[in-house]
Amino acid sequence: MVTLVDHLGILHSFETVPKRIVSLVPSQTELLYDLGLEESIVGITKFCVHPFHFKSTKKVIGGTKKVHFEKIRLLQPDIIIANKEENTREIVEELSKICPVWVTDIITIEDNLKMISDFGILFNKRTEAQKWIDKINFALTNFKQFVRNKSKQEVAYFIWANPYMVAGNNTFINEMLKLNNFHNIYENREERYPEVIIQKMRIQVDPDLVLLSSEPFPFNDEHAFELGRFTHHAKIVFVDGEMFSWFGSRLIKSFEYFKKLHQNIA
Repeated sequence: MVTLVDHLGILHSFETVPKRIVSLVPSQTELLYDLGLEESIVGITKFCVHPFHFKSTKKVIGGTKKVHFEKIRLLQPDIIIANKEENTREIVEELSKICPVWVTDIITIEDNLKMISDFGILFNKRTEAQKWIDKINFALTNFKQFVRNKSKQEVAYFIWANPYMVAGNNTFINEMLKLNNFHNIYENREERYPEVIIQKMRIQVDPDLVLLSSEPFPFNDEHAFELGRFTHHAKIVFVDGEMFSWFGSRLIKSFEYFKKLHQNIA
């Protein structure tokens, strides 16, 4: 018997270790794979692109915001792994009629480490989970040393155009920005992903850096030029959105990516 509380405070009890997993979150799919659970994963979303071969070996059950309930039901899962930001409450409630839905809510690195620990307990992968936790903590300490003497920069992190939207407060992206000694100029907005008027950008807080994420919107040079017109001197940089927004085991790669990013913007 395994009894554990998820990030929403829901108590889950399992008589045996869940053997059939449906994952509705790309970064969590990658983590489950890295914990050695490839054989247990039976369903994924169309956005679960890592590892690459899952697209041909696992059942695709829709996206993160629109899932195919009947396909999931036919997979006879023991557990469905969801996320508060990625999946809607309505989806979680409907899927709960099929089997237990474990919901994560990841904003900080501490949240991320707890998720890894929880998965280790849930799926009897405690040793593998602890190894990942140790690796992340070691890499985090190393990166903090690297960034310690970097000067703070004012940053805007764009995730969408038409309308333009940015990452705000209470997001994992914002935590990654703070880790890099970047101050998010939209951190004080109430919305987590506010729509912004770019013409007012330099009037409010003129950024040193404008980061254009590779996901979920495909920014191009025209967007970079348009945004550059409304700053005084900001560097416009295209960045890998996975490195800023994917939690789980991806953090190991993120730290190395961030080091290269700092070297490129120096």
